[in-house]
Amino acid sequence: MINYTPPFSITNNMLMLVADIAEKTGRMSGYYSFETKPHLRRNNRIRSIHSSLAIEANSLSLDEVRSVIDGRLVIGPEREIQEVKNAYRAYDMLGQFDPYSIRDLQKLHGVMTWMTVRDPGVFRSHDEGVFNGDVCIFMAPPPQYVPDHMRSLFEWLRRAKETVHPLILSSVFHYEFVFIHPFSDGNGRMARLWQTALLSEWNPVFRYLPLESRIYEFQDGYYDAIAACHSNGRSDVFIEFMLDKINMTIGCALEQLSERDAYLTEAVHRLADVMDYDVPYTASQLMQKLNLKSKNNFRKIYLNPALEKGLIIMGIPDKPTSRNQTYIRKL
Repeated sequence: MINYTPPFSITNNMLMLVADIAEKTGRMSGYYSFETKPHLRRNNRIRSIHSSLAIEANSLSLDEVRSVIDGRLVIGPEREIQEVKNAYRAYDMLGQFDPYSIRDLQKLHGVMTWMTVRDPGVFRSHDEGVFNGDVCIFMAPPPQYVPDHMRSLFEWLRRAKETVHPLILSSVFHYEFVFIHPFSDGNGRMARLWQTALLSEWNPVFRYLPLESRIYEFQDGYYDAIAACHSNGRSDVFIEFMLDKINMTIGCALEQLSERDAYLTEAVHRLADVMDYDVPYTASQLMQKLNLKSKNNFRKIYLNPALEKGLIIMGIPDKPTSRNQTYIRKL
C-alpha cells in the first residue's frame, strides 16, 4: 500500500468547526494556564480516564477511579482496577513519546494493557470486530493485513501532518485506527489516547481537556459515526462528529474558566484550587488545606461566596448546619 491516503473529504462544516476551535483555544490561553493549576489538570485527567474506560465497559465509578489513582482501597474487579492504573500511567506519558512513531504506539499499548491481556504491544493474530455493547458494528481486516495497514497509516500520518490540520488529521487517524483494530484488546482506549497525543502536539492544552468525557456522553453517536463511515467507505461523518465534540469540550472549558475569572475573588480561587471535583470535604479539611485558623474568616471570605456563586454545593443541602456537612466542587 504505497502512498496510501485514507478516504475522506474536507467539508465546509469541518472548516468552520476547525476555525471555531482554533479561535477558542487562542482565547483559552489568554484566560488560564493549566500549568499553574495542578488540581484542575489532575481532575480533568481522572475524568478522561474514567470516561475512556467506561466506554469499554469498565464498571468503576468516577469516585472509584479517583480512589484507585490516589492509592486508596477499592473493592472491585481486579482487572478493572488494573486498567485504571495502566491508563493513568499511559496518560501521564503524554508529551514524552512520538505520536508519529508506530514503535511508540506499541510501547504505549503495552503500558495501557499491562497485566490485563496476553499480548501487550503486539498486533493481533486473530479476527476481531468493533462492538457497541453486544452489537457488532463491523469486522476488522484479517490479522495478516494488520502490519501493512498500520505501516501505511503511520506513513500517511507523517506525510499529511505538513498539509492537513491537526484537528482533522487526528480525527482521521482515530477512525482508521479503530477500523484496523490492530490489537486484541485496548483499541478504543489507544485510539482516544493517540488522538489526544496528536492534538497535544498542536496545542498542549489538549493534554488537560477531558475530550473522552464528551465522547462517553455521546457514546451511541460515537459508534453510529464509526458504523456510518464503515458503510460509506470514508471517514467524513466521524471527522465531523469528533470536531463537534472537541468544539463542545473546549467551549465548556472556556465558559467555565471565563466565568470563574470574572466573578470569583482570589480567596475563592484558592478554595477551588485545593478541591478535587465531586469529592466531599468537611470544613475542617478545607481549612487545613488552606492553612487557615479562623473558622469565621473561612466561612465569610472563602466558603459562603463559593456557595453563593454555585462553585461548590453542600453534600447535605437539607441540613445546612449539620455537623457532618460536606462541600463538593461542581464548577
